[in-house]
This record gives sequence, C-alpha cells and structure tokens, in this order.
Amino acid sequence: MVRVHVVVHGRVQAVGFRFGARVEAQRLGVSGWVRNRSDGAVEAEIEGEPAAVDRMLAWLDEGPPGAEVTALTTTDLSPTGGHGFRVEP
Repeated sequence: MVRVHVVVHGRVQAVGFRFGARVEAQRLGVSGWVRNRSDGAVEAEIEGEPAAVDRMLAWLDEGPPGAEVTALTTTDLSPTGGHGFRVEP
C-alpha cells in the first residue's frame, strides 16, 4: 500500500473535480479524501495499491471535462489503512 498527498493546480474548481475524483477513486478502489483549497487548487490524499494510486494520479492530472490542470504536486506519506473516499467541504 502507498499513500500520497496531492495538490492539483489550474482551473480545477467549479468543474465537478471533487465529485469526479470520488467516482474515479471508488472505481479504482482507492481510499482517501479530496477538497477545495482557498487558493483555487484542489488537494487530496490517496491510498491504495501502487498501480491503482498511479491510475488515480493520472486521472487527477487530467481531471473531468472542463478542468484545465496546469500542475500536480505529490508528496509521499505513510499508509494509514484508511477505507472509503470522501469529498470534504
């Protein structure tokens, strides 16, 4: 298992990014959370099997239709054994 913290920059708010991320995370079987930041970015923590986390990062790098991702910053974290994926306010 691996866990990463991700910050997604660009036009990523008001385009359904968080809810699209939840759908994709559930499809891939990864856990964690996603939320909007006050600086206009979206941040998330993703945990799961390395291949699934890589696929989730690839999705975050593209985002849903209407998003324009300009940068993706990741930081490795220690896995916590989390379950489920939630959208935070």
